Amino acid sequence: MTATARTNRTLTLGERAAFLTEKAKEVRSRILSMIFKAKSGHPGGALSAADIVTALYFDILRVDPANPRWPDRDRFLLSKGHACPVLYTCLAMRGYFGLEHLDTLRQFESILQGHPIRKTPGIDMTTGSLGHGLSIGLGMALDGKLRGKDYDVYVMLGDGEINEGHVWEAAMAAAKYKADNLIAIVDRNRLQMDGCCDDIMPMGDIAAKFKAFGWKTFEIDGHDMAQILRTIGKARRVRGRPACIVADTVKGKGVSYMEDRFEWHGKCPDADQLTCAMKEIWGEDS
Repeated sequence: MTATARTNRTLTLGERAAFLTEKAKEVRSRILSMIFKAKSGHPGGALSAADIVTALYFDILRVDPANPRWPDRDRFLLSKGHACPVLYTCLAMRGYFGLEHLDTLRQFESILQGHPIRKTPGIDMTTGSLGHGLSIGLGMALDGKLRGKDYDVYVMLGDGEINEGHVWEAAMAAAKYKADNLIAIVDRNRLQMDGCCDDIMPMGDIAAKFKAFGWKTFEIDGHDMAQILRTIGKARRVRGRPACIVADTVKGKGVSYMEDRFEWHGKCPDADQLTCAMKEIWGEDS
């Protein structure tokens, strides 16, 4: 199996989950390496999303890296665009562009800027101004229905991001228009740039809110690969309404000194910290 291959579909769920868990280790290590080389970036939210984005790109999404604008592809929008190192890493590992580009994060003229931009192969929409991704994703989903396409649209939101009112306008519209090809995934790591989400703007029961807006909702452990695969499979089969997966995650997941620390929202590790992180990710003795 090549480095860019999807999970072998003949494998059992457990075998697919085990493959993806190992793949996510490589994703995490590349995220930290690129941020370290750039001396800038957002490791916390990229690491919390790593398992889900890995599952999407290496198992679930119907895409063609050789033809990024294939009209029948599934769409993925990283609405929490500051976490783009996780998306860039998965795109590179799937073969949308060379791995060497990961060393150019946030540099002038690089295709890998601090937020996703459409000139990057595999990026479906420029994002990063928080709150807009769900509306854009809804537009893509409705366009697909109007054109008779069978693709799905996935939108990953941060739990701090859903403080934005625009998110809930899109949630209402998606239910009204029965956008059952739209799947929202909330990265519920409970931290945002300045602290705890529940201290800054409590959102209460997020799954219950989406349910009240007319969505089919699911709650999962966002670091359990088997749960991720099973639940996205269920979400794809929902008919007559959109689906929302609220994923309970840990900011900075995989690196002990980053976990559950809002300070690592947008902070670059130094050389010693990077070495420590790599050992933890790969399970090596110090």
